[in-house]
Amino acid sequence: MKILYAVQGTGNGHLSRAKAFVPAFEKFVRVDLLVSGMHSEIDPGHRIRYRFNGLGFKFGKQGGIDLFSTWYHGDILRFFREADSLDMSEYDMVVNDFEPVSARAAKRAGVPCIGLSNQCVLLDSKIPKPEDVQPGHVTKAVFKHYAPVDVAYGFHYTDLNRFITTPPVREEVRKLKPEEGSHYLVYLPFYSDEKIVKALNAFPRHRWVVFSKHGGKRRFCGNVELIPVNDGTFLDCLATCKGVFCSAGFGITTEALFLGKKLLVMPMKKQFEQACNAYSLAAFGVNSVKSLKPEYRGEIAQWLQSRHTVQVHYPDRTECIAERILTDFAEQNAFFHAASDVDNKSVKTV
Repeated sequence: MKILYAVQGTGNGHLSRAKAFVPAFEKFVRVDLLVSGMHSEIDPGHRIRYRFNGLGFKFGKQGGIDLFSTWYHGDILRFFREADSLDMSEYDMVVNDFEPVSARAAKRAGVPCIGLSNQCVLLDSKIPKPEDVQPGHVTKAVFKHYAPVDVAYGFHYTDLNRFITTPPVREEVRKLKPEEGSHYLVYLPFYSDEKIVKALNAFPRHRWVVFSKHGGKRRFCGNVELIPVNDGTFLDCLATCKGVFCSAGFGITTEALFLGKKLLVMPMKKQFEQACNAYSLAAFGVNSVKSLKPEYRGEIAQWLQSRHTVQVHYPDRTECIAERILTDFAEQNAFFHAASDVDNKSVKTV
């Protein structure tokens, strides 16, 4: 059996997940890796067979997505050409981490497409959602049609049911030995460096290490150190930081919880997924702040004074989930009209 593991390359969370799951699937079947969108600094640790432009988004510098740049640099005709050029004849199944090219190609070819991400289950009724931030028609359309799948296996901060379980944590993070240093790690890729520095300079008694997606060299601006996010020091900084001030992205918040770091999140503006993440994190006592504007600095100051931390034990279920997906596929191959030679092993409880 051979699968195509397809990953959305916008942001770092998807490729972090691939680093855990590709080796897990390779214990049972042959795997090729596809990545679309090139806005991640994570090395997937596996040879990428297919690289596509796909349909991604551009981070802005004002607290959200840069819609104009996303539209301007997007090329829908190229996307269709990429999907139509992808030969699916050698694959029995696609495992899809919110990746649109392979999803369209799989549908065209009649190959089963299995969702494996936090996004693919976001509209599930069991996912907690803030009452004042409900998905609109556009949001629903994006999550249903951007990367449509036949069956979805998703992740959340807590176990919800058989198909929605706690997240994987990459091996590099599991091996870290966390300690409390003197610096705060900051990752807010949707703000310009200038806006971040201006806001953090308002807290001169604290040392801030900002990982930037906007280029430039490593430099100091008063009590703020700016480091390119591809510098290679992120994990060391994460292990030794006093706290994490970041977006409400699923990957980085999961790793902060796993390491027991004091956490403050800022959801991207008009981003339904991050609003839901922030809402769920509040159940752990994690506070959120709306923006870097001066009126919200009091909330940041309160967080700096707080000693509240929470550590969440996320067991390593990666291999169990991979085996479950393959075994479920084998049991359903009559429905999918596809042959399967998955090893006949007992499925572990996930």
